[in-house]
Amino acid sequence: MTHPHISAHKGHAPGGQGEKKGAQIRLVAWEITRNCNLSCIHCRAAATMGPYTGELETEACFRLLDQIAETGSPIVILTGGEPMLRSDIFEIARYGTDKGLRMVMAPNGTMITEEKARKMAESGIKRISISLDGATKEKHDRFRGVEGAFEGALRGVSLAREAGIEFQINTTITKTNLDEMPNIQNLAVELGAAAHHIFLLVPTGRGKYIADQAIDAVQYEEALNWFYDQREKTPLQLKATCAPHYYRILRQRAKEEGKSVTFQTHGLDAVTRGCLGGTGFCFISHVGIVQPCGFLELNCGDVTKQSFKDIWETSDIFLKLRNYDNLTGKCGRCEFKKVCGGCRARAYEATGDYLSEEPLCSYQPKKCG
Repeated sequence: MTHPHISAHKGHAPGGQGEKKGAQIRLVAWEITRNCNLSCIHCRAAATMGPYTGELETEACFRLLDQIAETGSPIVILTGGEPMLRSDIFEIARYGTDKGLRMVMAPNGTMITEEKARKMAESGIKRISISLDGATKEKHDRFRGVEGAFEGALRGVSLAREAGIEFQINTTITKTNLDEMPNIQNLAVELGAAAHHIFLLVPTGRGKYIADQAIDAVQYEEALNWFYDQREKTPLQLKATCAPHYYRILRQRAKEEGKSVTFQTHGLDAVTRGCLGGTGFCFISHVGIVQPCGFLELNCGDVTKQSFKDIWETSDIFLKLRNYDNLTGKCGRCEFKKVCGGCRARAYEATGDYLSEEPLCSYQPKKCG
């Protein structure tokens, strides 16, 4: 499941060297359940209908939201699996809203009914993300593993819109839909989406089995440059996720065009750094394990045994990720490491070292040594 990276806050993501306990957390993606009614071919969790044991009960979820609120007012993304499979999902969302947290959700759309859309709005959900990985039902349903997923997603979008809930379209880019990106973006506009977020495949979970469908470094660069070109052609807010090179490209292209790098305060480009894992973002699994992101399965702490605030501030892995001088190989030498940083999950999958260089990058740093 891809999730919404949504912010209502101005300002930049955490900076570079020396930033340790003081790193400001902006986004928390919480896998509220691993149960799912779809069988997406790229799913990092390889989620099914389960059941999965050990998921946090309602009161434990409330306690976790209390602890998250102690770190500030990050956006909390209720993701999965399919978050709407939890019977207490709106109760949890309402609790977070009342704590002053910006609550958003990443459903697949197929379970949204008129009543659930109303409850979603009443619980304070500010935005939802719904994934479209093809511009036609044939392409999308094949990717999602269930016939009817496309029609269900469109129906969910319509019901959410009628309930006054802002929504964005997420798309995971692979070789199978690379040529469809313009059509998917046009569809997002037609549907009335606020934003289009693209995700570059990270080969974890079921994604390992379609690693041959991942685009290569050259296609990666071309896709991100195309995405940059859409900034002035579409009314959509645009953000690239799991594609940290985009933040290098933003600066390179702006410099070439004699423009200053501007970041809109609606929050999709207000997060001005590529890989936020452990620096401005973290992931909490369905059983309470905290990770740098959903694709980087490194145990940074367990919220059932210690407070979330303590994990965020003292995890050795998080502290290492916050010092960009720890990056090795090409990423360590790169003059853009403070704004890109490379995908730590891809580095880990390729080498077993989460601080090594990003394997899907064609850029050659100008720095030597």
